Amino acid sequence: MSRAMKNSLICAGILGAAVALSMGLSGIYDDNNPFAMPVFILAVALIARLTDGYRYGIAASLIGTFCVNFMFTWPFWQFDVTYSGYPLTFTVMLMVSLIIGTLTTQIKKQEQLRFEMEREKMHANLLRAIAHDIRTPLASILGASSALQSQSLSPGDQAALVNEIQRDAQWLVRVTENLLSITRFTGGDVTLKKSEEVLEEIVGSAIVKYRRTPGALPVEAAMPEDILVVPMDATLIEQVLINLFDNVSAHGGSATRIWLTATREGDRVRVTVEDDGEGIPKALLSGIFDGAARRYTHSRTDDRRNMGIGLSVCRSIIRAHGGEMTAGASAYGGACFSFTLPNPEA
Repeated sequence: MSRAMKNSLICAGILGAAVALSMGLSGIYDDNNPFAMPVFILAVALIARLTDGYRYGIAASLIGTFCVNFMFTWPFWQFDVTYSGYPLTFTVMLMVSLIIGTLTTQIKKQEQLRFEMEREKMHANLLRAIAHDIRTPLASILGASSALQSQSLSPGDQAALVNEIQRDAQWLVRVTENLLSITRFTGGDVTLKKSEEVLEEIVGSAIVKYRRTPGALPVEAAMPEDILVVPMDATLIEQVLINLFDNVSAHGGSATRIWLTATREGDRVRVTVEDDGEGIPKALLSGIFDGAARRYTHSRTDDRRNMGIGLSVCRSIIRAHGGEMTAGASAYGGACFSFTLPNPEA
């Protein structure tokens, strides 16, 4: 829906409600309605606040003045510009619309400025996280490759170094994918290529890919009996699930298993990923998705991986789909990440 159409519908709806309320009050007061003008002034104020620019508030003041004159001022159902209060009514409505419109424009500009500042802050946090995430794996790859070239190693040691190089290279690939997603989902409006997908198939594909990574934990998936067909960008939702699984492997501490549950909630589908690890400290919950939190528990492997980038990407992807993501405590004792996806055909 275009902005002009949305603004027009808001204007028409509020004015229609003002007319209906004023007619109801006229019936109560036998056409001698002392409340029509305040009702339409309130309507003009709401329109000026909820629409963009000044023209809708000014148009509403003109329409409201006409309605008060024609419908709710004696002689009723006649347009008369001679009555004494007409200039005052028009002037008050016009001034209200201009004042509210000016204040609204200033508030929206301040909100946009605040949004830009928050986005720049998030970008700075992400850059710090990137520097931490990339530096250590690169140093590890360089050291392992140098050792393979310059030293005489046993086949077992060589295999161990190759596995380490492969693990760090896979992590760098994942970080790169996340960074590409960040640039896409923090750069403004996002247009997704959605298609009807069977959620169970997306979950199964994500689990299969996750199991190929070193240190992967067992994943138990509980799906509803009926097939969930959800409009989504399948590649991005799959990435969300893999990132959530990866976070358990890297930061779940003593986690031994992952549980995934999908349920239908009205016109939405909820997907929950839980583990039996050490959970998330309450002090970090408020900033868990902003890319600033470093670690929410002791790593089960090493200290080279930051969980902020992945979770920031996950929330951005889910919000771009029209859903929301939350974090909390799991019934199994560890962390719980849950997100919703719109499913209007449910």
